[in-house]
Amino acid sequence: MTGAPASARGLGALFAPRGVAVVGASRKPGKLGAAMARSLEGFAARGGRLALVNDRDTGMYGSVRAAAQDGPVDLAMICVPAPACPDVLADAAAAGAGAAVICGGGFAEAGGPGVAYQRRLAETVAATGIRLLGPNTSGFLAPHTGLTASFVPGVARVRAGRVAVVAASGGVNHALAFLLAEAGHGVSLAVGLGNGVDITAPDVLDHLADDPHTGAVALHVESVADGPRLAAAVRRLTARRPVVALVVGEHDVSAFAASHTGALATSWRTTRAALAQAGAVVVSDARELVDAVGALSVTRARPAADPGVGVVTAQAGPGLLLLDDLRGRRARVPELAGATTAALATLLPPLTYQLNPVDTGRPGPELGRVLGAVAADPGVDAVAAYALHEPDAVDLVAAAREGAVPGVPLVVGLGGSGEEVAGARRSLLDAGIAVAADPHGVAAATAALLADARARHSAGTDARTDTPAGGAPGLVVEAGAAFDEDEAKGILDRLGVTTTARRVCADRAGAHAALAALGGPVAVKLLDAAVLHKTEIGGVHLGVGSPAALDAALDRLEEAGARRFLVESMAPPGVDLVLGARRDPVFGPVVLLGLGGTTAEALADVTVRTAPLAPAVAEAMPADLAGRALLDGWRGGPVLDPRELGRIAAALGDLLVAHPGLEEIEVNPLRLTHGGLVALDAVVITREADHAHPHR
Repeated sequence: MTGAPASARGLGALFAPRGVAVVGASRKPGKLGAAMARSLEGFAARGGRLALVNDRDTGMYGSVRAAAQDGPVDLAMICVPAPACPDVLADAAAAGAGAAVICGGGFAEAGGPGVAYQRRLAETVAATGIRLLGPNTSGFLAPHTGLTASFVPGVARVRAGRVAVVAASGGVNHALAFLLAEAGHGVSLAVGLGNGVDITAPDVLDHLADDPHTGAVALHVESVADGPRLAAAVRRLTARRPVVALVVGEHDVSAFAASHTGALATSWRTTRAALAQAGAVVVSDARELVDAVGALSVTRARPAADPGVGVVTAQAGPGLLLLDDLRGRRARVPELAGATTAALATLLPPLTYQLNPVDTGRPGPELGRVLGAVAADPGVDAVAAYALHEPDAVDLVAAAREGAVPGVPLVVGLGGSGEEVAGARRSLLDAGIAVAADPHGVAAATAALLADARARHSAGTDARTDTPAGGAPGLVVEAGAAFDEDEAKGILDRLGVTTTARRVCADRAGAHAALAALGGPVAVKLLDAAVLHKTEIGGVHLGVGSPAALDAALDRLEEAGARRFLVESMAPPGVDLVLGARRDPVFGPVVLLGLGGTTAEALADVTVRTAPLAPAVAEAMPADLAGRALLDGWRGGPVLDPRELGRIAAALGDLLVAHPGLEEIEVNPLRLTHGGLVALDAVVITREADHAHPHR
């Protein structure tokens, strides 16, 4: 191999080295260093320099510096126990190596002395500029260059291809590489990050943006150290090639994640939302990841706000599974245009279903023309098809090629087993046609194409994702300041959020005057910045319509400790939402929307976006909610104006971005009425304030 080493801070020395030193190489087959040396024999066979280092073996080099005297050593593969790794890394840096990989564990993930060992690694990286992958990783593979820097047997047989894997875990990295290979896809690069002392996901994602071999990227996330940096890297990369992300932690595995990678798992929901907002396609499991990234590595749909999918099936039962799965993913399956159905009627028997999905009854010679007719329909942006392998009935590869329409991707599910079926799937992939083995895989791949199309459309229409509007001009929020409900609603008033008429009352006489001025019925509340959840201590009384009822309410409020009262007009009935902005410890300011009150908490029916966000982005948030039908006039109820919600949500996000002293602002409930959105309660929490209130 030829070429000069990359700069110290680039990743060329890691992924395209001229020479590799294996530190801890061994003649004993079971040793880690022996396995690594065997894996790198392919690199040496292609002209790369392989130097074996072991100061206890006179037939090997005693140090990386000694190895570097005989030729270039750009990468050091360090396979020694944790206590020895810091000194070996320093030796590699002194020898001029631009990168190193530490495979073994025993660092921060193990606790105890391992924390100190990892700290020393970080200090060497900072002092020398050497790039470090790991520790606690099984390495990486770059099949296009013949570089298998991994001790996992069999990984060298993973063929070169267009999918890159960036995984938090070395084990997951290899598992995904094997799954991709089994599905017929090759790998351009597959990296396990391990503890991520130096090289983290954003570094590799930025590297892949210029990699000519990569068509799509599979991203596996366990923990996030710098949320904004990760989101920015994904945003940069998705402008050039698609990213499919799998985030661990839906069922709270943070303790195990800490022991695995040495870092706590971040919020699963927030991480998924941030990556999707940055343009990634987010999936739920490893199999879907393979189907999705495999499809996107060979084809992409045109950007569209709400792309439609045409469904073609050669067997009705699998077609129903496919259709049901697509609808569960909220894919739009439009009825086909009249011209399309007329064309299909000339191709198919009259008893077949031809509206969408299109059921051919059995695959036949007309299948290619059927696929082409559906793909040409003006409402179709992608075609999902399924057929069992019946070579005597139809040449499915030829039919798929015949039915291909430029700009309209085709996903083919080819059912069957054996080498003949595997060969047909490979032929489809070689023709630029996405492939899956079953209806679920077709749905996952198709949904990924649609999600990618929506994300690219959103990126093209959202001109303001990183620049806040400035919050409420003139507002000063100091850390440690306390806001009662009236003051919190005063902020909402300045943002143009509708609140009900209200009066702050210092005594009972003031409360009676407020009732007379506002007219009944009213809500009477305890007013105290230290009490955030007033209802839990009997601090809220609704529907108070007479002086006698007011006195009774005031009696109970005083028993609860109230010294000041808030009297405000009752809002009309409607649907309650919760809308808030808070400072996430990993991703910074985020905006959350859910069905209001305890419903959002009990059912977790919430959606999240990072701030700042454009109103157009915020407008789409209700579509993520399982209960979104309640906002569309359910049983004569009010209908949400998404522009009004988008404006308010964006304003709350801007408020947090513009005021570092603000920790959280929540409107709960934000009631949807026939007259629009009305804030019924509001809470403001500042940074460094006491977060341990007993009634929060």
